Amino acid sequence: MSPEEDVIGAVGFSTMVVRPGDTCVAMGISDLPVLAPSHYMNVMESACAAAMIEYLEPGETTIVSEIEFKVVDSAGIGVEIRGTARCIEVNGRELTFTCDAHDGERHLANALVKRTAVERISFLARTAAQSLLSD
Repeated sequence: MSPEEDVIGAVGFSTMVVRPGDTCVAMGISDLPVLAPSHYMNVMESACAAAMIEYLEPGETTIVSEIEFKVVDSAGIGVEIRGTARCIEVNGRELTFTCDAHDGERHLANALVKRTAVERISFLARTAAQSLLSD
């Protein structure tokens, strides 16, 4: 991963259009045809990943370790959601991002997301080993 002073301030963006299958009704979590909260988190996490793409070494990626999340407003089918993320802190391999989701100027959600930089192959090997041990 690039040095801390290069990574702090990195910005990423992500978008999605709300489809019928993205709603609370489709996911079975309420009877409202509005975007399920997990999709707000998804678009913001995608923005975090986009922010880091140029700062990671080949073979590195990031995984989420913690999310503080708040839904501010709802979005219906057909709405384009824009997620933004900005890296505000680096502590070793842990990265902290402030994130928001918007529909145009309308603020829909915000989050504080912590992600950890990992080496992709060794992370997947550990995950596979843990799966085998649990069987």
